[in-house]
Amino acid sequence: MPKVKLNFRGLSVPEKIARARQIVTAMTGNPNFPSPQPTLAQVNSSIDELEEAHATAQAARQAAKASTTALNNKEEAFDRTLSQLAGHVESISGDDEQKIQSAGMDVRSTPTPVGELPAPETLNATQGDQEGEIDLAWDKVTGARSYVIERSADPPTATSWSHAAVSTKSQVTIGGLTTGTKYWFRVAAVGPQGQSGWSNPATKIAP
Repeated sequence: MPKVKLNFRGLSVPEKIARARQIVTAMTGNPNFPSPQPTLAQVNSSIDELEEAHATAQAARQAAKASTTALNNKEEAFDRTLSQLAGHVESISGDDEQKIQSAGMDVRSTPTPVGELPAPETLNATQGDQEGEIDLAWDKVTGARSYVIERSADPPTATSWSHAAVSTKSQVTIGGLTTGTKYWFRVAAVGPQGQSGWSNPATKIAP
């Protein structure tokens, strides 16, 4: 007996909704299925509920992204203000460590050279805020000035990797991806002594 194939695997929520509405349209008044179970009204209700939940989640993601952007802007302004204050204290104090400490600030220690960097660890790929976006995050590497990210189609090979992004933070959003396509990612740290080895890869299907 032939089996039904819904073809939902790998689809985004909007694509599933559109596919389900096509099915409802095809079954409405279809003499082959006079009494579908569940009823088409129940199916439509389920579609509407999923659509509403998706819209609510998208709005929440946008609101969270806006709040995070606002927080980052305030943090950058805070860092600039305190850096200016530290510069003032440094210029007035000269080499007097006690004067610096009297301002509630620490004295910077003599930097030690950073050697070869280890490969980043715990690379994780999750769904981004928009369709075609994947968020990547990994553990910060001490001494790294930036990170370089590569991506590969599925399955990855020795020659399938290509440049995807550069980030100064231990996270990045990769956009412009094809929905429903499986991607692989890897990241390396970059420091004064050059680039580290590549992290273990992470994989995700683009939403």
